[in-house]
Amino acid sequence: MSTFPVQPLSPLDGRYRPAVAALGDFLSEAGLNRARVEVEVEWLIALTDRGLFGTIALTHAEKQSLRALYLEFGQAEIDWLAKREAVTRHDVKAVEYLVRDRLASLGLDRIAELTHFACTSEDINSTSYALTVQRAVTQVWLPKLRAIVARLGEVAEELKDAAMLARTHGQPATPTTMGKELAVFVWRLERVVGQLESSEYLAKFSGATGTWSAHLSAEPDVDWIEISRSFVEGLGLGFNELTTQIESHDWQVELYDRARHAGGILHNLATDIWTYISLGYFAQIPVAGATGSSTMPHKINPIRFENAEANLEIAGGLFATLASTLVTSRLQRDLTDSTTQRNIGVAFGHSLLALDNLQRGLGEISLARDVLLADLDGNWEVLAEAIQTVVRAEVVAGRSRVTDPYALLKELTRGRRVGAAELAEFVRGLDIGDAAKERLLALTPATYVGLAEDLVTRR
Repeated sequence: MSTFPVQPLSPLDGRYRPAVAALGDFLSEAGLNRARVEVEVEWLIALTDRGLFGTIALTHAEKQSLRALYLEFGQAEIDWLAKREAVTRHDVKAVEYLVRDRLASLGLDRIAELTHFACTSEDINSTSYALTVQRAVTQVWLPKLRAIVARLGEVAEELKDAAMLARTHGQPATPTTMGKELAVFVWRLERVVGQLESSEYLAKFSGATGTWSAHLSAEPDVDWIEISRSFVEGLGLGFNELTTQIESHDWQVELYDRARHAGGILHNLATDIWTYISLGYFAQIPVAGATGSSTMPHKINPIRFENAEANLEIAGGLFATLASTLVTSRLQRDLTDSTTQRNIGVAFGHSLLALDNLQRGLGEISLARDVLLADLDGNWEVLAEAIQTVVRAEVVAGRSRVTDPYALLKELTRGRRVGAAELAEFVRGLDIGDAAKERLLALTPATYVGLAEDLVTRR
């Protein structure tokens, strides 16, 4: 029998809580319930503002006291809802009862029957999830992602002239610069961030099967579609007019696919930087007091990038599951989306944890330019591309009679190292014009980077 007090099952609520706590304000059960109270309260205000069923608009003071129910939502409300849900076995109904209870204490009994008026639970839930996900993404997750992209852009600019050996298929290849390679990631991420920033957050507010049937039964001479649209859009959300009992979740599928895509790019970044560290291109800055290995005192392990890699994989798997599950609902509604959506915070939590590690990792590395230059100097054979290309141009211009420039360079360089002196001797013996020969003799692996530096600036 365990003597432990209650322990968090997820590391997001234990070991990693400091890195992801900000998401809890929105994507926790309490955050969802607070949003539900907000939707119920604002619906009451919207109905009374229109004077429906003989009501009169609430005073400014009455609206303030009502809005305090969600603006000051705290532990007392969390506990109240937990006790009531234990009886109702229905989370949204418990929220309705909470609002009714508070209406009584505020002296607003006269509008109690407008609480949850003509709503199905999914009217409240779709709106609440749209609000909480929108706020979590725009206020917590996206700012962290933008900060990484911005920092990566700064590093790319700082290192735009840092020539390095490229490695296509893991083998020495045409040189590039570290800045240009990092700028590739910046460009990719900026594109996906733009898509994320344009994401829709949709809600429905049309009753039990999306037909406004109950609304029309109560008051047939009202434009309920317009009222619902105005209400939802007034909350800062998009309105889905044509639905079943539930909002179809397509906006969520799109959002999670984009979040997963961003995570995939960041995963690529993490594995590339890890590889650059293993090659010695990046040196890791020691953190005072930190231990790299329990037995090897010299080690500094690239744990930030390894942690990011793993958590991006977990987040990506969860985002993929959310997207594939939420896209389908049997007939007019089934309950598979309910438990699925409760894991939205888990997906964004692992993603945010990865972002935090990447941000910290980027601050704990420095470029070892001497290592890059030594690597370049040991691979002069990468200039074979330049030489055979120049020879081909000379042939076309009538300044060379070489019959197969590619084969000539292949014979010289394929599968073997060629030093600077050997390559220079080869170039001097080529049947090409003097100007072309001088250009090739002046070329080194460190200067054979084309427009890499300009590409960073043009980004």
